[in-house]
Amino acid sequence: MRIIVIEDNERVATLLKKGLTSQGYEVAVFMDAETAYFDLTNNQYDLVITDIMLPHMNGISLSKKIKHLHPELPILMLTALGTIDEKINGFDAGADDYMVKPFDMRELYVRVKVILNRAVTTQIEHSLKYDELYIDLDKQDVFRNEQKIELTPKEFKLLHFLMQNPERVLTRDEIAENVWGNLFDTGTNYIDVYIAYLRKKIDKNFEQKLIHTKAGIGFILTNLL
Repeated sequence: MRIIVIEDNERVATLLKKGLTSQGYEVAVFMDAETAYFDLTNNQYDLVITDIMLPHMNGISLSKKIKHLHPELPILMLTALGTIDEKINGFDAGADDYMVKPFDMRELYVRVKVILNRAVTTQIEHSLKYDELYIDLDKQDVFRNEQKIELTPKEFKLLHFLMQNPERVLTRDEIAENVWGNLFDTGTNYIDVYIAYLRKKIDKNFEQKLIHTKAGIGFILTNLL
């Protein structure tokens, strides 16, 4: 497995390369986002680990560009920015996981393993359809009744999971594990926030509502309610 690390703190970059290499990964380290992005256009990796506060281009902008270039390439943000709004900005930019500095290398190893295992075992699909809702997984496009709907990468991933499990109530724990990773803190309200985002985009302009809440249980994608 090949990992690209973008970190401008030389001490942290050295620690990451040494630690991840000891776990059997091939690691490339870059100190700025622009050089890293150029490398990503020419080489293949299995995981991106990036800081947010970087010279020339920040990690948020970099992640958006990476997801446009390689939609399925997982990203782990490793940063000192730890507020709820900062984490949401990271997930919106396409982060699959988010760790706040200072961090424990043992936890990083676990999170990296979880992300890579999930990426390897993801079933290859090209499109999904439910009722009037259609998603093109190759182009990351979403349509309802042929009307294109713009979603952030995390909203898209959440909708994808709902559409893989139509007419089944999904608990917050299931959603957390499959959309954010099983180390996600379910004590936060991220899931409810993102469900609300999806409802505004998927259901707001349509009489038939597709995304519903099951009080005390979770959420369901259905046209039967």
